[in-house]
Amino acid sequence: MPGLVLQVAPNPTEADARPRIGFTASRKVGGAVQRNRARRRLREAVRAVLAVHAKQGLDYVVIAREQTVTRPWPELLVDMEVAMRRLKSWQDAT
Repeated sequence: MPGLVLQVAPNPTEADARPRIGFTASRKVGGAVQRNRARRRLREAVRAVLAVHAKQGLDYVVIAREQTVTRPWPELLVDMEVAMRRLKSWQDAT
């Protein structure tokens, strides 16, 4: 996805555990200010999309890309949703 990279793996300790989520932003994203902004935007995207639709027993890593900082907010949310659906980790909200 242009705005982010999403990686998913099964939680090795508990199959029914709450999803664990990690964030990373390398120097390719930019300086410290841009990396922090990218992580903040990704955290909010996770709160809006991933926290509601994440499957139990999976670990998620959200990686910032260069476009994470400048990507329009609605498109970043769509990137998160599409990435989750492609990885078959989307669960409809109950």
